[in-house]
Order: sequence, then structure tokens, then C-alpha cells
Amino acid sequence: MTARIFIDGQAGTTGLGIAQRLEADGGFSLVTLADARRKDPEARAEAMGNADLTVLCLPDDAAREAVAIAPQGARILDASTAHRIAPGWVYGFAEAWPDQAEKIAKAQRVANPGCYATGAIALLRPLLGLGLLAADAPVSINAVSGYSGGGKGMIADHEAKGGPAYEAYGLGLKHKHIPEIMEYTGLTRAPIFTPAVGHYHQGMLVSLPLHLDQLARPGSAAQLAEAYADFYAGAENIVVQRGLATGNLDPEALNGSNRLEIFVAGNEAAGQAVAIARLDNLGKGASGAAVQNLKLMLGLAA
Repeated sequence: MTARIFIDGQAGTTGLGIAQRLEADGGFSLVTLADARRKDPEARAEAMGNADLTVLCLPDDAAREAVAIAPQGARILDASTAHRIAPGWVYGFAEAWPDQAEKIAKAQRVANPGCYATGAIALLRPLLGLGLLAADAPVSINAVSGYSGGGKGMIADHEAKGGPAYEAYGLGLKHKHIPEIMEYTGLTRAPIFTPAVGHYHQGMLVSLPLHLDQLARPGSAAQLAEAYADFYAGAENIVVQRGLATGNLDPEALNGSNRLEIFVAGNEAAGQAVAIARLDNLGKGASGAAVQNLKLMLGLAA
């Protein structure tokens, strides 16, 4: 049986990515609206009612409005920031907890994770979950993404004008992903998060620098890599590279996939390590995770 999916906001980057992935899969049909009716609340509510599942690819306020007009019983996957820490919503990072995929499968409302948050949570969850890092530890997270994560305006600027080779932003230290990073890792002290954009289309590196003596149990960088490998043993979409990374890491290496890789680099003599997550910001960081979640919600092989 073909599953019917309504993507509210299909014209955006994430919406287009989800539609393309569903079309390639072949087991879905899209419930669509004529351009003149795309913002009509009655038409959108009717589309939600006709779909097996609705995906919201909207700005936060519009996503909240969409939930308010949704018919009773409509199943919703929200790709915006609006409901990521909201009561009654299940967080859509299936690999972060042993039973999370099952919770997603049973949920009426699922919030798709943010791209940077996916990398940061993948790195921090094992450390706090295994008791290696204190909840109030001073944590810094550094990240770089392709310009596709910046929306239509940034994409147009980079593709028309060339854009800067590298640009740091979010320097007010109030990035919208910080609340969900804290919520789903257990951090009680806000991390210092410094994101950046590179002049390439997609792909992301998220890094977590660590002094090994700040960990609750003394160990080496190599042992840290083994701890990650044990934590994610059996996780279908997370691959931990055992041993220490010594070469360069290309942020574009996982483009088009729904995988996330974890590496650990270290200087044993200095007692330092850097844990690094690599993912496609449009894949595991957006549309890839969304398709994985909607398949879980519909009882399909993810």
C-alpha cells in the first residue's frame, strides 16, 4: 500500500529534499495543493486529513499554526525548531537512546532534530550517559556547515556572488540549537557553541574538544574512541571509526547519505582529544532523518 504524505512547505530546502527522497523510494504518494491554496488554512487542514502523515517544513511560527489547525488524529513530523523541546513531542533522533526508535514509531507528534544538534548530541550523549562527563562541565562545540543550511537567501548569495570562503556566525552565543542540545544530553551549563559556514553546498563537521583529565574516569583518546564504539554498537546510521583519526576530514564525504560518523583525534602526551561528528546537514541533519522518522511512524523499514 502506498503511503500518502503531505509536506507543508514543500518548496523549501528541507521539503524538496524529503520529496526527492520519497520519490526515489517509490512507496509514497504526495498530497499536494495548488499554488493558490498553499496558504489556505482550510485547504491545508483538508490535506492533513487526507494524508497518512504530514511533514512540516515551515518557519517556527507557521509550524505552530499548522499544528493548531490540524485535524484530530493527524500524525505530524515537524522539521522546524518549534517543537523540539515541547511537551508531548517525541524527539526524532532514533539512535540516541535504545528505545527511541520505538517511541518514534508510536508517536503522534515527532520533532525532527536540528543539524548541528544532531552532531553535538551524538558526541555528548555517550559521555554524559556513561558518566564520563559531568552535567555542569564547561563544554565548547565548534562546527562548520555547507551554505545550504542557511536557507534560500544564503544559498542565493553563495551561488550568485561566490560568498565568503568561511564565515563565523552566531557570535551572540544564543544559537537556536542550544536548548535542544542541553535538553537531550543532560547538560545543565550551556555549552559555548560557535558555528560557521563554508563556501561549499552541503556537509558538516561538529567537533567537541576535551581535556582528558576533565573526564570522570581517566583514560586515553583511544579509549574514548572505544567508548563511543561500544555506545553505538548496532546503531544502523552511526558509524564510529575505531582508533585515532590522524588525517584530514572532508565535510562533504557523507553527502547524500543518512549516516553520521564519529572520529576521535588525540594528543596523548598533552592529555587532549577532539571528538568529531561528520554528517550531511541535508541528510542526517534534515531530510534524511525526516524520511527515517516518517518511515518509523508508518511502520515501514527505515
